[in-house]
Amino acid sequence: MRKTFLMGVAAAALLAAGAASAADLKFAPGQDSKFNWKSYDDFKAAHADLKGEQMTIFGPWRGEDEAFFRSILAYFTEATGVDAKYSSSENYEQQIVIDTQAGSPPNIAILPQPGLLADLAGKGFLTPLGDETSAWVKENYGAGDSWVGYGTYKGKDGKEAFYAFPYKADVKSLVWYVPENFKEAGYKVPTTMEELHALTDQIVKDGGVPWCIGLGSGGATGWPATDWIEDIMLRQQKPDVYDKWTTNEVKFTDPAVVAAIEEFGSFAKNEKYVSGGVAAVAATDFRDSPKGLFGVPPKCYLHHQASFIPSFFPEGTKLGQDADFFYMPTYAAHADLGKPVLGAGTLVTVTKDSKAARAFVEFLKTPIAHEVWMAQSSFLTPYKGVNTAAYANDQMKREGEILTTATTFRFDGSDLMPGKIGAGAFWTGMVDFVGGKSAEDTTKQIQGAWDAIK
Repeated sequence: MRKTFLMGVAAAALLAAGAASAADLKFAPGQDSKFNWKSYDDFKAAHADLKGEQMTIFGPWRGEDEAFFRSILAYFTEATGVDAKYSSSENYEQQIVIDTQAGSPPNIAILPQPGLLADLAGKGFLTPLGDETSAWVKENYGAGDSWVGYGTYKGKDGKEAFYAFPYKADVKSLVWYVPENFKEAGYKVPTTMEELHALTDQIVKDGGVPWCIGLGSGGATGWPATDWIEDIMLRQQKPDVYDKWTTNEVKFTDPAVVAAIEEFGSFAKNEKYVSGGVAAVAATDFRDSPKGLFGVPPKCYLHHQASFIPSFFPEGTKLGQDADFFYMPTYAAHADLGKPVLGAGTLVTVTKDSKAARAFVEFLKTPIAHEVWMAQSSFLTPYKGVNTAAYANDQMKREGEILTTATTFRFDGSDLMPGKIGAGAFWTGMVDFVGGKSAEDTTKQIQGAWDAIK
């Protein structure tokens, strides 16, 4: 995913390594009560007939995330005796297409792009996971229907089936602040968008500046604004409107989209609302933007950004103490839309069927397959059956709870659009918008670029 790449997800050259052994187990089975060891023991007992089976897994994780995934894979191989090998590639999206078309796919392919997986399913390169697994996800995941939808595609025969099991997610619907600043000013965390607007006005009345907003990102300048628009869309419109927008069934010029962009503009295009004034919005790099929260006195009080942004906070910042976040609130006027969450995720598919591959999907239904990674770093899950006490820190725990209590989950909309739009006209359109262009003219410009795609 393009913006997921900007958040540090991907990649370097092709790597492969052999199966893990018992010595590689990060946490000794049975020794820490925060882990659901019964789920591990039950899985082990049910899959004792797989010893010696071979299985290959291809995925997006490299570096630290690869090490974390291997720590999970170690429990699977120890439980089953399967000889499992994991590999990745700098250009993993292209590589999986090449491998499947050449007839040499891995047993398991893990990708963060539902659109690419839908294409592979349509060409007959994915194996359906079955109605039972689909029903399991719907029942056991927060916003289960959403996750089932992202894993359901039309096969080569034109019939819909469930092909992709969600494993590992990210949250974008967050607003960051400094608790000490709120305490000194007497501000409370807003629980509705109406309250967020009121807080924004109150900060101005008190002589402060509410928001730090930075859209700068080199050749990708503009993308942080698209996250704002997507979050707002999910809070003003039903999920199917959002979905149709990402596929061009609902046009950028539709009043629903124009309204969302204007709502973003109510924050970003008000000189009194943003640090440095409106001119600084497009000029400020997104990595530098949150630094205003930590000024003395603060240059701003609020910053909208995904869960990765603490990487760019001042060195030594303690989350939960020096900085914290709250869920981007919903509108009281749109309470019927529930609790939507914008984010990303990786999806596990079977590209070469085998008993071991099927067992691996079953393994991902065990709490232990999630909790071991939760206890380390950079892993969130919508699985309601995990022990949230296993999360490595309170920030991850609270973000995980946002996922498990969500009523709707949607992938980043611009990542679902054609590259010329989601990583092109949408980005540049947002820069033009904060630069003074109206929402109507901006959306006409973006829609024109989409209409020009042949």
